[in-house]
Amino acid sequence: MEEAHYYEVEVDWKSDRLGLMSSPDFDNKLEVVTPPQFANGIPNKWSPEHLLVAAVNSCLMTTFLAIAENSKLSYQNFESKGIGKLEKIDGKFMISEIELRPTLTIENEEDIAKAERILQKSEAACLISNSVKSKIIFYPQITVSATKF
Repeated sequence: MEEAHYYEVEVDWKSDRLGLMSSPDFDNKLEVVTPPQFANGIPNKWSPEHLLVAAVNSCLMTTFLAIAENSKLSYQNFESKGIGKLEKIDGKFMISEIELRPTLTIENEEDIAKAERILQKSEAACLISNSVKSKIIFYPQITVSATKF
């Protein structure tokens, strides 16, 4: 892997508290808004706050996928819920903590310890988590499938 990678994102204000986010890497654009908890915020659209939590949560998933593949862990499903806590600290708003609740479904009970290690390693290696000031709270759950696919 190269030493440095660059990810270009542009925003273009459209109206009120709504902008359009784009990147030369993609064909699609994403509306981004001030969330409804703030003055003149807009509901039902992605906000920077949602995108920050999504970045941490999706990085956990992609890191897990890579480590699980390299570790040859057999699993049936991975899903994760992320919850960001926004609060005012020292007069500034910030996402102070992000709770990650991944659920991993495996086939074999004897893989539980291996799956736990891989989940913990994934959380520790997530580059987005390692790039933010937010406290990351990790609550992994592993279930063993009753039926084998």
